[in-house]
Amino acid sequence: MAARHFLSLLDLSKTELDTLVQRAIELKELQIKNQCPPLFKNKVLAMVFEKSSTRTRVSFETAMAQCGGSAIFLSQNDTQLGRGEPVGDMARVLSRMVDCIMVRTYAHDTVKIFSEYSKVPVINALTDFCHPCQLLADVQTYVEKRGSIQGKKVVWIGDGNNMCHSYINAAYQFDFKLIISTPVDYKPQTELMQKFADHISFITDPEQAVMDADLISTDVWASMGQEEEQQERMQIFKSYQVNTKLLSLAKPDALFMHCLPAHRGEEVTTEVIEGPQSVVWQQAENRLHSQKALLEFLFNNIT
Repeated sequence: MAARHFLSLLDLSKTELDTLVQRAIELKELQIKNQCPPLFKNKVLAMVFEKSSTRTRVSFETAMAQCGGSAIFLSQNDTQLGRGEPVGDMARVLSRMVDCIMVRTYAHDTVKIFSEYSKVPVINALTDFCHPCQLLADVQTYVEKRGSIQGKKVVWIGDGNNMCHSYINAAYQFDFKLIISTPVDYKPQTELMQKFADHISFITDPEQAVMDADLISTDVWASMGQEEEQQERMQIFKSYQVNTKLLSLAKPDALFMHCLPAHRGEEVTTEVIEGPQSVVWQQAENRLHSQKALLEFLFNNIT
């Protein structure tokens, strides 16, 4: 038995990703009509959390429940990982008991090891390197609001973090132009930028970067685990705040996204996040539907 895994957007083909986004939109419409099919009947998802999250837990757990399956929440206190059990050993045990494993952790190597030893699909629900599940929801949201994202100008503002890395992968997979605007010392991974150089550009000045943008996305300046850098980063990143002035330089119908939680008054102002161009709540909701489509795909692609 061979399982497909979802550790980054690069694990699916461009066609598979496009199909998945359209399926997410279909499943959302079915849920609105109270007609969600029991796609996951008798299926069990193990959710392994070393990093906490509101949206990730609720969206995956709800997705399984609405489609007739169930989910088991496993925090670091609920497993032997916190007591030194090798990741590979845990993967081999869990994958003999459940139908899919979702992992939200720090080191990307953790999900890679899970996938190497697991008999069932493994989903990366966030690592320090990338956050592919969020990008599925982001692209779904753009498609719902504006149609195809292909050829559009997308701007990433702020830290060159795991979200930025996934936007780089998305630029290649969904064929849009990504402008990255971060302080020079906070660029995303050089190797990744070089690999997808045809789809990305780097512009230090955020005002120049957002000119005529179709979509602007940002994230907190200090991610989980970087709290001790918070004050220093606030000074370094202050010119990268997405405010009404910066947003006004983009196209009049440009969308604003944020993966949440947001620090209002830091990386984004309240006026922007609550404004008419913000789609952050639809974006958050779509985690539920895009992950239903992802789970369906993975369950159907075990050979």
